[in-house]
Amino acid sequence: MRLKWAVMVALLAMLYACIILGPAEGAKILAIFPTSARSHYIVGSALTKELARRGHEMTVINTFPQKKPLKNYRDIDVSGSADIVKGLVPNFLEAADRSMWESVTMPYKFGQMLTNYTLLHPNVKKLIQSNEKFDLVLMESFLNDAHLGFAHHFKAPCVVLSTFGASRWTNDMVGTPSPISYVPHPFLSFTDRMSFVQRIGNMLMAIMDSVLGHVLSYPVQSAMYEAAFPDPKPPLEHLRRHAVSLVLLNNHFSLSYPRPYVPNMIEVGGMHVNRKPNPLPEDIQKLLDNAPNGVIYFSMGSNIQSSQLPVEKREAILRVFAKLKQTVLWKWEDETLPNRPENVIVKAWWPQDDILAHPNVRLFITHGGLLSTTESMYHGVPVIGIPVFGDQYLNMAKAERTGFGLLLPYQEISEDRLSSAINQILGDTKYKTVAQSISARYRDQPQEPLDLAVYWVEYVIRHHGAVHLKSAGQELGFLQYHGIDVIATIIGVPFLFFYLLFKLLCGGRSKKNVSVNAKKKRN
Repeated sequence: MRLKWAVMVALLAMLYACIILGPAEGAKILAIFPTSARSHYIVGSALTKELARRGHEMTVINTFPQKKPLKNYRDIDVSGSADIVKGLVPNFLEAADRSMWESVTMPYKFGQMLTNYTLLHPNVKKLIQSNEKFDLVLMESFLNDAHLGFAHHFKAPCVVLSTFGASRWTNDMVGTPSPISYVPHPFLSFTDRMSFVQRIGNMLMAIMDSVLGHVLSYPVQSAMYEAAFPDPKPPLEHLRRHAVSLVLLNNHFSLSYPRPYVPNMIEVGGMHVNRKPNPLPEDIQKLLDNAPNGVIYFSMGSNIQSSQLPVEKREAILRVFAKLKQTVLWKWEDETLPNRPENVIVKAWWPQDDILAHPNVRLFITHGGLLSTTESMYHGVPVIGIPVFGDQYLNMAKAERTGFGLLLPYQEISEDRLSSAINQILGDTKYKTVAQSISARYRDQPQEPLDLAVYWVEYVIRHHGAVHLKSAGQELGFLQYHGIDVIATIIGVPFLFFYLLFKLLCGGRSKKNVSVNAKKKRN
């Protein structure tokens, strides 16, 4: 009898989960990762491929279509956008020597170009015109607000993935507070312990970023959204504040700074890192195993190509490498490297994550991107960072302050500066010790980041958009959100009361005095 009741209860629970919560398996998901920077795609594809492996039907707009068919995975190929990045790379390098204004406005232009290219691509236009149905839209957030139109068009809840952590444009989507007093702007090299002068700079940068977003970016994104998606549709600003159910951040407090989040902003930093390294190609394995003095790995990431470095900087780097005992693996995108020393090995693409996992790697010279920084910290490898744009300055300021790396400004690359930085890292074991300590903290998590990301994606599907997670702050205007209307009332009403009382009393006395004086004159 008890067994029958137990079976009935279990069946009722399953029925409730299916009818009330809805299915979590086998959902149709549209993913939008159009950025032609491979590093951005690596993060997004880690999640989309895992969702496909778990039975979800994935349709993925991306610039790196699968070379071999993947089960439950369909590519919407927009690979031509790679030419946009190639054309902008020299500008990125020049931006390191430009004003703050130019370095801030350039990412907006980059985002607008990629957004527009994606929406106008024939494959994407065909998808928009189709009658397909999706249970969820999963999209990267990188200055591409117009892509929120996919969520409205397909009438599906939206999950956003930020490949480099929290920013103004992701915070605004879910109402995450970002106190300027201790949360540095992602384009600055400040830490969470800012001086008074730095807090002034952080405030000004936040204001400038907000103004640029509203004046330069929003009108362009809104125009692209209006042109790409059929009517009727709400204004883009409405989607920015109400369409997003959840934001996943490629960040973790052990690699960054403690800061506040609303419940529907989740840290899943490092979900792309291989917890079990893949076997290396035989030639690379031999290079790493047979380097008696260790290996230095050098890469400027997927956006910046080392082959586009100015000749004087390249020659200075080569002179430094030629004096080293270590073997240097350099991500060099050209076929040849003039004046290459024997200890320098170049390839257009290295399996970076798996290389950093090798115990013979002593140092990682990087552009300071969040993916590279995360991989180096997971594997406990100290870094020298050469930031060029975006959050790279912030990441490397953290590395230097914490003690697992050094920041070498791009403008200051020289033989002396680079040689000094390398010798300092290799000659002082504290950098390796700190890196290993951070690695231990980062690895100490109750759930692996990729599993956590999948859980929350499926949570949003199960709960039909998870509206209950959304902050009430999204319903408030600027004055209400910051309590300015309340403060004004608390201060203004008593002030007005006493002012009117003073006027009344003083006015009454003045009238009385006037009356008395007039009487005296008549007498």
